Amino acid sequence: MTNLVQFPGLGLSFEINRVALSIGGFNIYWYGVCIAFGICLALVFAFRHSIEFGVDPDSMVDVILIGIVLGIVSARAYYVAMAPFKYESIWEMIAIRDGGLAIYGGIIGGFLFGGLACKRRGVPVLPMFDLTAMGFLLGQGCGRWGNFFNQEAFGCNTTLPWGMFSETTRAYLMGSTVTAQSGVTIDPNLPVHPTFLYESIWCFVGFLLLFRYIKKRKFNGDIALRYMIWYGAGRFWIEALRTDSLMLVPSIGLRASQLVAGIAVVVGMAAEIYFTHKFKDKPLMVKLAMTADNEAAVNKLSKEKAVIGLMTDADTELLASSPRKLFVERTEAYNAEVKRTIAESGKAKQ
Repeated sequence: MTNLVQFPGLGLSFEINRVALSIGGFNIYWYGVCIAFGICLALVFAFRHSIEFGVDPDSMVDVILIGIVLGIVSARAYYVAMAPFKYESIWEMIAIRDGGLAIYGGIIGGFLFGGLACKRRGVPVLPMFDLTAMGFLLGQGCGRWGNFFNQEAFGCNTTLPWGMFSETTRAYLMGSTVTAQSGVTIDPNLPVHPTFLYESIWCFVGFLLLFRYIKKRKFNGDIALRYMIWYGAGRFWIEALRTDSLMLVPSIGLRASQLVAGIAVVVGMAAEIYFTHKFKDKPLMVKLAMTADNEAAVNKLSKEKAVIGLMTDADTELLASSPRKLFVERTEAYNAEVKRTIAESGKAKQ
């Protein structure tokens, strides 16, 4: 499982092992470690900034768990669906440890099942989508390094100084499953594009750009749409370099993932333009997050209007451009007032 990975143009070489460590004969792969690290970074970001999106941290725990688990299941299902005949049994299809997760399946599954969980848990859907989009960029940026350790998801030959070569890339390019644009010649003995690196950098740059935009967002869902556009655009050109993608139109080199990416960019841009115009004169107001305990108590009393009816919009909303410190202070004060009002309502009822 050890590979000598070389970057001849840079004079660098690394001996890497797919296995990070073994515990009692059970191997833990770097692929999984990279994905897990990315998920952890995304969680740290979400819990740190959820208040600024009007999302209660405790309330979104179930949403995150459901989104992660079913997102991984969807990523595997999408990957298998792209090449269903290469598996001889159902056990091979579900063997995630052998590699094979399609990020688009994970994105679609994460948003779909996470959105359903939001509805069930009472978490605002679009603000949660904005948080999720930021988390995806962090997770994808880290997770792509798992492809480096597996020596997979690389591109065609390149003369650029950061071209990569290993016996694994050579063995794959000598096989019959290589896909490339019509007229492109592949030489297994030459360096290839490290497309995993391109996508990782693209995701981290996108995260930094959107992080700077958080306070400037115009409407709920704005970050999610910009994520669709940014990631779709990057994936479209990066996918064109790869040699392991499902080819739809060989004559022009159009791949299945490029089609999905292109649709994401077009739909995202159309929606972004429409909603930006719709809300151009309306600064985004964020409804302060009510804690899970307060929400449960309010629902139990079935008198939400009575509980918060005396509070004005100024008490329950804050400009999206407000500093995080103000969000924390106002959210705490809001929940303290709700709790006090609930207690008084309970006494009056007695």
